[in-house]
Amino acid sequence: MSDSDLIKLYSTRILGLAADIPHLGRLKAPQGSARRRSPLCGSTVTADVVLQDGRVAEFAQDVKACALGQASAAVLGGAVLGRSLPELQAARDALRAMLKDGGPVPAAPFDGYEVLLPARDYKNRHASILLALEAACEAMEAAAA
Repeated sequence: MSDSDLIKLYSTRILGLAADIPHLGRLKAPQGSARRRSPLCGSTVTADVVLQDGRVAEFAQDVKACALGQASAAVLGGAVLGRSLPELQAARDALRAMLKDGGPVPAAPFDGYEVLLPARDYKNRHASILLALEAACEAMEAAAA
């Protein structure tokens, strides 16, 4: 990876998001929790949720990831409250398609993932970027079970 590729990938916006992740930490009494780990890089995200009427009422995330994984968690943290499982699943699937298949940016309120468009070219980073949404979906599934 060249220096210009690194600069493009780790833009000021991405680093800003990584430095200010909403809902960091853990909930004291979650209804559902899930931990996801990327075997390639070792990044992990643990998500905790409390649901009310099938929507996220409380959310926390413990993020130990690269700047791209942290930026992804920040976008999720800014949009997750009030969302249903189908909305999170749609965002997860759209983000996966954006990264792997050249698909469009996820729809609002998850359109902040646009900042991660440059990561399309770095397949080894995709798993870390997807962790936060995958963990949040799994935590919601656990809470609903």
